[in-house]
Amino acid sequence: MSAAPEKLMQARPERGFQTEVEFTLPRGYLDGDCVLHRQGVMRLATAADEILPLRDPRVQQNPAYLAIIVLARVITKLGTLTDLDTKTIEGLFAADLDYLQRLYERINSVEETDASASAQPAALAAAERRGMRASGEA
Repeated sequence: MSAAPEKLMQARPERGFQTEVEFTLPRGYLDGDCVLHRQGVMRLATAADEILPLRDPRVQQNPAYLAIIVLARVITKLGTLTDLDTKTIEGLFAADLDYLQRLYERINSVEETDASASAQPAALAAAERRGMRASGEA
């Protein structure tokens, strides 16, 4: 089963700057009451979203945990859930975690506007250096 394409949302339509993306998980998050949550919203990451989790002892023990903390910070809604935390992200199926990591990388990378530019998008390169991709893919 494939996920539906993401839909860009505008937080400030008058400025045309898109800060949130709607998504649909391939599998869905099953909560404690056996309710399946598939639709969600992810916002663009801030510098603090990427820097502050580096101080977390869980990240210092296991750098792959950075992805869990960052996703918990930038996913603002999942189904009827609006107060997501690391336990919610830990409860995702592996396919959904992979999907969200790829979505995060895509919406937070800088699109190259100069065809001669050869630098990798900064956010993607930084995520790879820090082990944002817990699935082992680079």
